[in-house]
Amino acid sequence: MKKQLLIATLASALALTSAHAQVVVRVAPPAPIVETVPPPPPEHADWVWHGGYHRWDGTGYVWVPGRFEEPPRRGAVWVPGHWDHRGGGWVWREGHWR
Repeated sequence: MKKQLLIATLASALALTSAHAQVVVRVAPPAPIVETVPPPPPEHADWVWHGGYHRWDGTGYVWVPGRFEEPPRRGAVWVPGHWDHRGGGWVWREGHWR
C-alpha cells in the first residue's frame, strides 16, 4: 500500500513539473501570418478572437489558425500568447484570460 501511494505521489509531482516545463527553441519563429478575422458566429456574438500562432512541434514551426472562444467571465480580456527571446533561444508564453 505504501509503495502504491509513493508511486502515485511521484507520478503527480512529475505531471505537475512537466506541465510547467518550458522548451527552448534555438530557431526563431517565423513572422505571424496575417489573418482576416471573420465576424463571430451569430449565436456567439460575445465570443473573443484568439489569433493564430506558430507552434513548435519538435522539428519545426506549425501554424495554428485563430479561433473564437467564449470568455470565462464578463469583462475578461484575452492576452495573446507570444514567443520570448531568452538566452540564445525562444520560449513560448501561453495566452491567458485576464
